[in-house]
Amino acid sequence: MTELDALMNKAPVIPVLVVDDVAHARPLAEALVAGGLPVLEVTLRTPAALDVIAEMTKVPGAIVGAGTVLNRSQLDAAKSAGARFIVAPGLTTTLGDAAHAAGLPFLPGIANAGDVMRALDMGFTRLKFFPAVPMGGLPVLRALAAVFGHVRFCPTGGITAATAPDWLAEAAVACVGGSWLAGRGETDWAAIEARARAAAGLKSAAIKAAGVKAEDGA
Repeated sequence: MTELDALMNKAPVIPVLVVDDVAHARPLAEALVAGGLPVLEVTLRTPAALDVIAEMTKVPGAIVGAGTVLNRSQLDAAKSAGARFIVAPGLTTTLGDAAHAAGLPFLPGIANAGDVMRALDMGFTRLKFFPAVPMGGLPVLRALAAVFGHVRFCPTGGITAATAPDWLAEAAVACVGGSWLAGRGETDWAAIEARARAAAGLKSAAIKAAGVKAEDGA
């Protein structure tokens, strides 16, 4: 929990990355870290993903994890590649047990109250709300947070640079997952770094905006 909290509090946005070319791994990680987003989620959606994780771990300051982890074998392979945390779109008993055994910070996906309760039964209180926007967006997140007050969420799925501040203003939201930082196959490292720099300041801006609204009685 402590290690996972530290990861989720490193930056307001965890880039969700789909990378096909291993040659893009290091410059992509370097651009994101330089922009202030050190925690990187490489999804296991491409044949190159494990090699990409291994390359990105060589970048100073990068904290690289594996996303879209669906089973024990993928978790083990990601750990062997150097992944320092694991993200899943959902949660099964087998995967949860494997995460505990591996000793890696694990962020399982949830979509409703039943999912949260099953996660709590397994000892997980830091959860990925996924897919955040299709599952009802902020109203659903707020309803879950009202019931499960000690849980902290990383909403992911459908969140954009424009809408991220609304999510980050919620006390139950530690960070968000974002795929807008780097498009699949994109190699404009300067543009990616600029997006990362903008995203790195979203949490403080969101909190400040929420405070102003409260003072104004909005």
